[in-house]
Amino acid sequence: MSQADPSPCATSFHEIATLRIELKDSDPLIWRELEVPTSVTLKALHDIVQVAMGWFDDHLWEFTLDDRRYGLPSDEDWGTGRLYDATKVRLRDILKPRRTRIDYLYDFGNNWEHRLIITKVRQGDPGLGYPRYLGGERNAPPEDCGGIPGFYDMLAILADPDHPDHAEIAEWLDEYDPDIINEVPMQYALSRIANRRNAAARRLKNKKDAGNI
Repeated sequence: MSQADPSPCATSFHEIATLRIELKDSDPLIWRELEVPTSVTLKALHDIVQVAMGWFDDHLWEFTLDDRRYGLPSDEDWGTGRLYDATKVRLRDILKPRRTRIDYLYDFGNNWEHRLIITKVRQGDPGLGYPRYLGGERNAPPEDCGGIPGFYDMLAILADPDHPDHAEIAEWLDEYDPDIINEVPMQYALSRIANRRNAAARRLKNKKDAGNI
C-alpha cells in the first residue's frame, strides 16, 4: 500500500451514516436526524440517542436487531435470553445494505420505544465533527412521566385549567414545552463526543504516519 493510500482502518473511521430516531407511538411524531460515524460502538450509539432525545441515561436500555439484543452486561438474570455486549459491537458490524432498522428501548418501566433507521453510508468530511445534528421536531417527553400514555395524559391536563390536577402538573412540568427542542445542550454534548473522536483520529493519523517513516 502506498503512503498516499488510506488504510482500511482510517477509511472505516471516517465513514458516516444518516441516523433517524423516531419515538414510537408519539403523535405528532417526535423525531431527530443526525449524521453518525459507523465506527462507534453500540454503547456510544446509545449515548448519542440519549443526547439527541434529551434523556438523562438514568434507566436500563437495549437495542434489538434480528432477534439479537445488545446492551450492558449485568449480574442480574432477567430471564430474557442472551444480551450481547454493546461495548464490543460497532455500528458498522450490524449494518445491512442500504437501510438498517434497529429497535431501541429506554427505561423498561416507562417503556420508551424508539425506531432507529440508518441509511446513506458514505465517507464523511474530515473537516467536520461527528456525530452531527441535522434536525428534528418536537421535544421528547420528560423522564418518569408514565410512558406514552402518561405523557399525553399530562399534556391534556396541562391544557385544561379547570382540571383538578392542572396546578400540580404545571408545577411538575415547570417550563417544559412539548413543541420546542432545546438544541443548545444537545449541540454541546454532541460536540464533546465529536471532540473525543477527533482526538482519536489524530492518534490514528500519527500512528499511520509513524509507520510510513
